[in-house]
Amino acid sequence: MPRLALAFAASLALATPAFAQGQHQGHGAPRAAANEPASTREFRDANTRMHRDMDIRFTGHTDRDFAAAMIPHHQGAIEMARIQLRHGRDPEMRKLAEEIIRAQEAEIAQLRAFLARPAPR
Repeated sequence: MPRLALAFAASLALATPAFAQGQHQGHGAPRAAANEPASTREFRDANTRMHRDMDIRFTGHTDRDFAAAMIPHHQGAIEMARIQLRHGRDPEMRKLAEEIIRAQEAEIAQLRAFLARPAPR
C-alpha cells in the first residue's frame, strides 16, 4: 500500500507541472496562435500588462494598497474597452465599452486623488 501511495504522489508531481503549463499560461490564457485575430493579441497584451502593473509593492495600508492596485485594474478595463471599440461590431457591446471607459476614467481620477493625500501614520 505505501508503494501505491508513493507512486500516486510521484505521478501527481510529474503531471501537475505539465498540466499547469498547458492550462495556466498567464492566468489561464493559452499560448498565442499564429493565426489568432488582432483583437485576441490585443486583449492578451492588455491582460498581461494589467496583471504586471497590478503587482504593486504592498504597504500594509489597506486603503492605499487597494487604490494603488485598482488603478492598473481599471486601466486594463479601459484598454479592453478600447479594443472592443476598435474591433467589435455589436452596438450594445460598443455602448457598454464607451460607458466603461467613462466610468473607469472617473474612478481612476478618484483613486489618484486619494493617493495624493498624505498617507496615514
